[in-house]
Amino acid sequence: MSNSCREEEKIIVQLNDIYKQMSPKFERCTGISQSRLDLLHRLFEVEEISQTALQREVNIDSAAVTRHLKQLEGKGMVSRRKNPADNRFTYVRLTEEGRMKIEAYREEKEIFISKVFKTFTEEERSILSGMLNRIQDNVQDIEY
Repeated sequence: MSNSCREEEKIIVQLNDIYKQMSPKFERCTGISQSRLDLLHRLFEVEEISQTALQREVNIDSAAVTRHLKQLEGKGMVSRRKNPADNRFTYVRLTEEGRMKIEAYREEKEIFISKVFKTFTEEERSILSGMLNRIQDNVQDIEY
């Protein structure tokens, strides 16, 4: 194995490790998982959306979306209703409580992000973002 391959493998392992370390810390800091926050952010942008469209837009599998929404509904943050014309479709919206709480989540998220990048210059963040975008594009191009 060449040095280049070992270095590339090390980068992939590092990215995975960063994700595994960051996820629980993010959740402890903000009080909510990134997946749920993604759902709430999308719901904040619309009046109401079908659960299927929401699932597609946030790119989370349908079982996980259902589980997250049931828990958020239990906390009074979202409401769901069946389409009266077709019971197969469920519509989701943020409640007023959900709209208020998302502001606090956004503030906590900003604090967390600033801690993650506290030692980076603006130029370094820009370069890193460009590199990660290229990695993301390359991964999307892989067909399996």
